This record gives sequence, C-alpha cells and structure tokens, in this order.
Amino acid sequence: MAGLTDVVKHLIIINVVIFFLASTAAGAFLPDMALYFPADSRFSPYQLVTHMFMHADTGHLFFNMFGLYVFGPYVERYIGEKKFFLLYFASGLGALIAHFAVTYFQMSAIEPNHFRGMVGASGALMGVIMAFAVLFPNLKLQLIIPPVPIKAKYLAAIYIVIDLFSGVTGAQANVANFAHLGGALTGILLTYFLFKKKTFRK
Repeated sequence: MAGLTDVVKHLIIINVVIFFLASTAAGAFLPDMALYFPADSRFSPYQLVTHMFMHADTGHLFFNMFGLYVFGPYVERYIGEKKFFLLYFASGLGALIAHFAVTYFQMSAIEPNHFRGMVGASGALMGVIMAFAVLFPNLKLQLIIPPVPIKAKYLAAIYIVIDLFSGVTGAQANVANFAHLGGALTGILLTYFLFKKKTFRK
C-alpha cells in the first residue's frame, strides 16, 4: 500500500475535521453545507463544493476516507498533485451533474423541497477509483470480504454494476447511486484521455 501523499492527506484531514466540527455544538453556527437541487429554496452556490466535505455518519465518512487512503496515493503519484486535485473535484462535479439530471426528471412527480440534501465525497472517490483502474487495470487487490484477490479493472466494473442496478431499482435507499456513476464516468474519461501516459512504437 502506498504511503499518504500531500493532496490525499489534506483532503482526509479536511473531511474529518469538518465532519466532527459539524457533529459538535459548533455545527449550529455552520451554514447548511449539504447540496440541494437549484430549484430548492435551500440551495446556495457554495454547496456545490461544501457537500463533498460533509458525510451522513461516521460509517459514511470512514469508507470514503479509507477508499481515498487506499487508491488516492497511487493515482496522485502517477498524475501529480495538480492533476489529482483536478480529477478529484471534477469527479465531484460530474457526480452532482448526474444527480441533478436524474433529480430533474423526477421533479414532475416530486416537489423540489422533498429531496434530501446530498452529502459526501463518494462521487469524487469513484472518480479516483476509476482512475486507478484505468492506470493499473491488472494490479491485483486483496479483498476483505470475500478474502480473494481481484484485478482493479474487475473491481471497478463491479462498483459500476452495483451502482447502476441500485440506481435503477432503488435497492439502496438514500444513496445517490447516479451521482456515483457520474463521478465514475468523469474519472474514466479524464484519466484515459488526459492523464494516462501513452507509449508509441516507432
């Protein structure tokens, strides 16, 4: 496992600090950092960024930060700090665009203020995981459950299938699966076309 890199380290620190700050009495003085649909009266432009640093509970925070800790350093070392920063936030932006698009089509049946605010770094993390799979497709990862090795490209494919199935069927309540897919697609496209180093034969 690669050691922590600077951007990954600072992203983890910021996410953890904001989560625990929001969980204390100081949270009452913070603005609403969740992301709402633009037609919602609760929406503010700053939420386009702040929602990526908020999490629903400690489990949500842990799994996102653990994923960033595992995959992020490999990607950051390969593409560099500036490009990694771009990848992370562009994937988060791709996630919210996908979420807004799906929400828009649901608006005919549901009022805007019935949608819960979206929080979490999952969309940005999915972009990082997909970047890892594009850069190191055949690298084997040891799963905990089940305890078997699997190539990065197959693990990425499993993530996508689960989110697609859950998004279509609604199997995971209160999970923005299409936001995950938007982040994943952004990560794949950016990495394949901009960040992956090409080699050419003469």
